[in-house]
Amino acid sequence: MARRHWALFVSIMCLCMAAGKSQQEKLEGVDVEEVCADRPADEYFRLEADGDCREVYRCDSAGEDGTNRLAPIKCAGGLAFDVLRQLCDWKSNVKNCDVQEKPRKAQPILKTDEPICPEGKLSCGDGECLDKELFCNGKPDCKDESDENACSVDEDPNRAPECDPTQCALPDCFCSADGTRIPGGIEPQQVPQMITITFNGAVNVDNIDLYDDLFNGQRQNPNGCSIKGTFFVSHKYTNYSAVQDLHRRGHEISVFSLTHKDDPNYWSGGSYDDWLAEMAGSRLIVERFANITDGSIIGMRAPYLRVGGNKQFEMMADQFFVYDASITASLGRVPIWPYTLYFRMPHKCNGNAHNCPSRSHPVWEMVMNELDRRDDPTFDESLPGCHMVDSCSNVASGEQFARLLRHNFNRHYNSNRAPLGLHFHASWLKSKKEYRDELVKFIEEMLGRNDVFFVTNLQVIQWMQNPTELNSLRDFQEWKEKCDVKGQPYCSLPNACPLTTRELPGETLRLFTCMECPNNYPWILDPTGDGFSV
Repeated sequence: MARRHWALFVSIMCLCMAAGKSQQEKLEGVDVEEVCADRPADEYFRLEADGDCREVYRCDSAGEDGTNRLAPIKCAGGLAFDVLRQLCDWKSNVKNCDVQEKPRKAQPILKTDEPICPEGKLSCGDGECLDKELFCNGKPDCKDESDENACSVDEDPNRAPECDPTQCALPDCFCSADGTRIPGGIEPQQVPQMITITFNGAVNVDNIDLYDDLFNGQRQNPNGCSIKGTFFVSHKYTNYSAVQDLHRRGHEISVFSLTHKDDPNYWSGGSYDDWLAEMAGSRLIVERFANITDGSIIGMRAPYLRVGGNKQFEMMADQFFVYDASITASLGRVPIWPYTLYFRMPHKCNGNAHNCPSRSHPVWEMVMNELDRRDDPTFDESLPGCHMVDSCSNVASGEQFARLLRHNFNRHYNSNRAPLGLHFHASWLKSKKEYRDELVKFIEEMLGRNDVFFVTNLQVIQWMQNPTELNSLRDFQEWKEKCDVKGQPYCSLPNACPLTTRELPGETLRLFTCMECPNNYPWILDPTGDGFSV
């Protein structure tokens, strides 16, 4: 991963303007207007397939009288330009040096002065008219396949409608034009400032001590209930007896996938069946081996936050997942409240691959508001926000982390009090003791107030479905359900099952569980571990 990130960094920082007489010679005889016709200004391309794989061009209109010209760009030494991914990478990773440009995809003809197709039909790029429902349904129906090439949140002809508050009522539906409206029309001063602490990844010996320290049962919200967190659990290396105990103590368990494959395109381009196997399969494993039988695993987050478009959300609705927590909202003046996806998203599709759902889905989106990571927000120039705390790359000390926490708390608290999400990988908090210390200090400082609550994602939704003013929250029944931790850990010495699976040849993996050991290590084709036939 580090190599890939470094290559991406180099692609941004080390693209350098190529110059010199040879450039002029290469451009002689090139019809610039023809080359640049209908080409996006931010697309890089090669002029020849057998040339230097480092060198590409883009069109810009900085010529005389605004005419097009070709701006030459060259990757740094040792790198080559990947025209499909549009970035510089190590030469060994680039397999398309003989390809001159990104394939041009035919576009449907959706906007015309006069209709060119009968009512209820739309035009493919070649003029063929097809039923509107066939556009952006996941399989090409036009001969030129253009019906699947304009399917973003803003382009899909069958996209969800814009928010209509008269048709969208709590508890089942919540939307607002820009996403900033407070549910129930409550005055901000009467809204509890909810803070969600979430962790992504496996739960095991590497991080259990951290969770025990943060959630020690002694830190209580103003309603007398201990603070709670949300854990997006990935399967490999997870200790399910520890997950079982987190659930017993009232924390929310959600899923983060079964395989956690490191190919980002697997997620953003995943089929319905891929998402079904990964997320419903992961839930089945957690329920079985952490003995969670109350149907409470209802949330999910996509690995690398690579949202899977409509396919992911169709699967979620069919499998009764209540919410997704993968979509990020760009840093803005006022943060965004979670919303349902019956209506169109109230913000731009931000983040990895931009594959947000365009259709209507009966699913809540626990949107990840980006954090403002500036050291001094009153003075520093603006910087892009960061969605995970550990992706705030400029935070390198406990002091900086403390400032980040308090500034972002104030951003939410002093505006519309949208929930503040603090999203972590446990390894980052454990990388420096001062990070853990500052988080504990922040939690205890916030609990000294009477209007701040550390809650789970589900508890946020429960409050939004039944908006309740601060002075009535002590008796808010939905938050009382997980208030008292009852009983002892289910087992003090879990089974450490050494298991294999034909799906991961050569690997023996330990499955820690209070339940019986399965026959095989659970994996994508065999989530129960009972065995499968080819």
